[in-house]
Amino acid sequence: MSRRTALLFICLILAAIIIQVSLLPVFILTPFKPDMLLVVMVFVALRGSFQTGAPVAWLLGMLDDTFSGLYLGLNGATFLISFLVIKNVSDRLYADSAILFVLTVTGVTLAGFTLNMLLIVMFTTSPGIAYSMVSDLLPRTLVNAFVASLVTTFPGFDSHVETP
Repeated sequence: MSRRTALLFICLILAAIIIQVSLLPVFILTPFKPDMLLVVMVFVALRGSFQTGAPVAWLLGMLDDTFSGLYLGLNGATFLISFLVIKNVSDRLYADSAILFVLTVTGVTLAGFTLNMLLIVMFTTSPGIAYSMVSDLLPRTLVNAFVASLVTTFPGFDSHVETP
């Protein structure tokens, strides 16, 4: 990976964090905020190598935990498990497909919700958190799929460039 690619990727992550943490909460209600770091993680999982992608997926999940205020490590574990599953399957698929990208973001959103719900129910005693999470599932899934479809329209999405 060249320095230019690494710098571009770091700028992409910083832009996603700034948009997700400070810009979107001002204008959009909570259930309709997209998870930009999840979209970046799915892109890395479909396009990147295993050696650099796994630490990046865990780091993106930890950043998501840090800025969301949830339990530290919850999204880190979820992103890493999702990355491993995607990476195991994506070697057999055409990873440059826009439809595959949107479907993968949708599936990871649903799987991440299920895994987060399982971990929260196992390790906490918060009675109302399950209801609040379930009520946000459909809007969050649809918004993440919409953002993933917007990402596929960016120039260069269909060209294969090795990401970290």
